[in-house]
Amino acid sequence: MRTDPIAVPEHRRTAILALMAELGDAKRVALSTHMNSDGDGCGSEAALALLLAQRGITAHIVNPTPWPAMYHWLLTDGVKDRTPEGAKALKGIDRLIVLDISDVKRLGVLTETVRALTPAPLTIDHHLPSDEPPGTVFVTDTKACATGELIWDVASVLELEITPEIATALYTALLTDTGGFRFSNTSPRCLAIASRLLAAGVNPEEMYRRIYASVPKGRLGLLRDALGTLGTDDTLGLAWVSVAAGALEQYNVTGEDLEGIAEYPRSIVGVRLAVLPSIRGPSLGCASHCSFATSDMAR
Repeated sequence: MRTDPIAVPEHRRTAILALMAELGDAKRVALSTHMNSDGDGCGSEAALALLLAQRGITAHIVNPTPWPAMYHWLLTDGVKDRTPEGAKALKGIDRLIVLDISDVKRLGVLTETVRALTPAPLTIDHHLPSDEPPGTVFVTDTKACATGELIWDVASVLELEITPEIATALYTALLTDTGGFRFSNTSPRCLAIASRLLAAGVNPEEMYRRIYASVPKGRLGLLRDALGTLGTDDTLGLAWVSVAAGALEQYNVTGEDLEGIAEYPRSIVGVRLAVLPSIRGPSLGCASHCSFATSDMAR
């Protein structure tokens, strides 16, 4: 007998119901994700904010770093970003839900405020656990292709509507965290969910254009200079590129434009690990901008 690929695994269902019970009668909720948020973090936040609204819960976003310009179109009328207010935007909330993070320190400037919150945050995530998670009640599964997959499960368990806006946000999460459905975390269930999102109104060509074909001109200059620094170690299967301090200002781009650059040295035959190391300077800071791209074997 075939199993339904969309069916929510029982342990996830149990965790989701426990999280909702812990959320209780909360009406004012904040959502947060990691520094330099990506498509999974942003898409999961946008989708969850819209889903919670269907339960009569008002949710707003408070991230440790600004919402990326490339995902600004996810901020629809029902998705309010209060990140510019900083930790002040966490005052007066009934609960914080942290998404796509397994370590509280990834909340950057919000870390100490979040540590002091009572009650503790709730967490929805798909990464390996750390020594200091950002909450005490979790919906987590490393087998999920993205945190967005777990948000889909929340909607399924609670029987909430997947509107075109929610579908677009969840598709963003799945598409970006699987590298355009190329990485080894692209499971049959991931693709089955993606097909349901297409049926709910997602336009795949439009999504490709917005995420992969709408880069600022300066990013190509940044990429050109980075590829000029290419180095390899054939014995180790290692490749690397670097970006000079001041390059972001030079090309009028931001840290989010570094995303994906490490994939280029990774595409070299025989390379198993590619690195875009951080360089101290006014643009890049240090370790928070270190990027890696691995082969499926090393992933």
